[in-house]
Amino acid sequence: MSNLCPECQEELSWDGEYLCKKCQKHYKKLVYCPDCNAQMEKLQACGAVSYFCPQCNELKSKSRVRSEFVTN
Repeated sequence: MSNLCPECQEELSWDGEYLCKKCQKHYKKLVYCPDCNAQMEKLQACGAVSYFCPQCNELKSKSRVRSEFVTN
């Protein structure tokens, strides 16, 4: 999955946060449940990333989640 700037479609760089070098804007990535559309929590352990939906009360595959970038 590419991390593209929502304004200019350039690839975002990562340096502790997402940055579009062309637009000079910082972004954060929000992730939503594919089933109920609630904002999800990111869980990281031992290099693996999972997403938990508090609305559905279950883990969701990262390949199914919907993500968007919002100005930080």
